[in-house]
Amino acid sequence: MTASYVVDPLIFIIDTLLSLYILAVLLRFLLQWTGAEFYNPISQFLVKITHPPLKLLRRFVPPIGKIDTSSLVLILSLQMLSDFSILVLKGVTLNIGALTLLSITQLVALLINVFVFAVFARALLSWLDSGSFRSAASILYSLTNPLLDTCRKFIPELGGVDLSPMVALLLLQLSKMIILPPLQELASFIG
Repeated sequence: MTASYVVDPLIFIIDTLLSLYILAVLLRFLLQWTGAEFYNPISQFLVKITHPPLKLLRRFVPPIGKIDTSSLVLILSLQMLSDFSILVLKGVTLNIGALTLLSITQLVALLINVFVFAVFARALLSWLDSGSFRSAASILYSLTNPLLDTCRKFIPELGGVDLSPMVALLLLQLSKMIILPPLQELASFIG
């Protein structure tokens, strides 16, 4: 048996568990920032699973206006822990600057992917009876309204057809192509 026989499943477990928790904290941050309904069952789930570490962090990291900085600190710390653990298991070493930049790059990619998924899911729900998906629809509308409303300002009215999800998806994909490669190159340069 090779070393990867044990290392690969361990990397999978670390990556999966920490990625899911990072996603939960990021969603909580975004829903709080966009003013989503607090008593929505999905919001309540996110609050309950992320509350313990955030309660502790809020003692030391105050919010800045509407921005919950303790959530951002937790997200970055967890991403750095995940990246560090995986890199150590793979036998790769990075300095703290490269690790931080790598983690920020991955978080930016996750943020863009969350919006891509949310816009796509909202477009699909618009074709279905959203009454049966009320909790999810409410969250999706809260999350995507700022982005789609911005896109609607630049799109002419086309007789009841809303092209803002398509424009938003194009802009999100374009932002991924413009923002991520320089960050990845800088991280590899520093590391």
